[in-house]
Amino acid sequence: MTTGDSTPRRRAPHASAASPTAGRRLAAIGPGLLLAAAAIGVSHLVQATRAGADYGLGLLWAVLLVNLFKYPFLEYGPRFAAATGRSMLDGYWQLSRHAVTIYFLFTLGTMFAIQAALALVTANLAIAMTGLSGPPILWAAGLLAVSAAILYRGHYRVLDGAIKWIVAVLAVSTLVAVVAALIHGPAGDWATATPKPVWSAGGIAFLIALMGWMPIPIDAAAWHSLWTLERARQTGRLPTLAHARLDFNIGYIGTCVLAIGFLALGALVMYATGTLFSDSGAVFAEQLIGLYTDTLGTWAWPLIAACAFTAMFSTLLTVLDAHPRVMRHMIAMLAYRPPLADSVGLYRGLLVAVPTVSLGVLYLLGSRFTVMIDLATSLSFLTAPVLAWLNYRLVMSRHLPERARPGAAMQWLSRAGLVFLSGFAVVYVGWRLVG
Repeated sequence: MTTGDSTPRRRAPHASAASPTAGRRLAAIGPGLLLAAAAIGVSHLVQATRAGADYGLGLLWAVLLVNLFKYPFLEYGPRFAAATGRSMLDGYWQLSRHAVTIYFLFTLGTMFAIQAALALVTANLAIAMTGLSGPPILWAAGLLAVSAAILYRGHYRVLDGAIKWIVAVLAVSTLVAVVAALIHGPAGDWATATPKPVWSAGGIAFLIALMGWMPIPIDAAAWHSLWTLERARQTGRLPTLAHARLDFNIGYIGTCVLAIGFLALGALVMYATGTLFSDSGAVFAEQLIGLYTDTLGTWAWPLIAACAFTAMFSTLLTVLDAHPRVMRHMIAMLAYRPPLADSVGLYRGLLVAVPTVSLGVLYLLGSRFTVMIDLATSLSFLTAPVLAWLNYRLVMSRHLPERARPGAAMQWLSRAGLVFLSGFAVVYVGWRLVG
């Protein structure tokens, strides 16, 4: 179903036909780093390190495969935006109003659990960093309020520049810690260790939770398309397809390398030592920071604690921007009121509503740290096959110029990815029904 004049049309300025320059390449850089900032959070700091600590390198294959098979579906967001000057949400609308409705319902069904999980992890890292006490839900409420205030007042652009440097420091620290742990050797005796069974009830549940946000939910393709257009408005030029893909690849490949690093760090420092990550959020945060100090030395505690907190805070902030942004756009479409797509008032109202409901979810499940995390990540994985199919269908449709459509290799990778994501979702649902 096409929309005609009722479609909210938000075209970014197009780049000129001049030859590519270093300046234009640099102007395109930004949305991919936002994607990285959003990704290096729960999936890396929590789930990847848990995978290494509990399974050693036994789940490395899952991390590698899910990063590979999610790649095309996430890349299609900036691809569509750069080729058309429109967001992926506009593309969904051109496909069918039902496509927007599906994305709307999936977002509505997962965003509060996602935001609650991010707030909980960030709150516990803040407690570990400061050494102060207090109920995590109060810390989470404070951090959500600060995040909403920053976005409400429009200061995100300033903070974003600093966050990129902090995430870079955390990335370098992680890689240095992994190298130091490799030189030192595994802390546990891997030769005599009995790994946890992956194809058991607990193993399957954790596997799905690990892959749910690894490296980021497929929902983020639409976020990325909106960030690409926002960047174009700031710079006055829409990136070429090549530049948009370069920006995406820088962020995506970086998050994949770090995911492997976090898993390896958990395996080298904690696997087969008899020490398990705690279900208590505060204790978990201290154990997480301890992974670095065990290899780099106690001197690194303040630096790593601050970097880990800031990395999680950047994720919290970025996702809190993304959800109101996409919800505002979809509300405008479904209500047939295009001006709402740019409504500052609606965006700010959602900045209040999303954290408020998320705190309600956290109040109900907040005392069970890993339950909260696994719930949010599992929900994201179960919606992934449908969103992946929508993204693939969109980029292969007449709504994307033929010159910008993915080549044969990307098409085959997309089909394999659909089989991979759907297969594991069916296994998980079947296990839940039978078990």
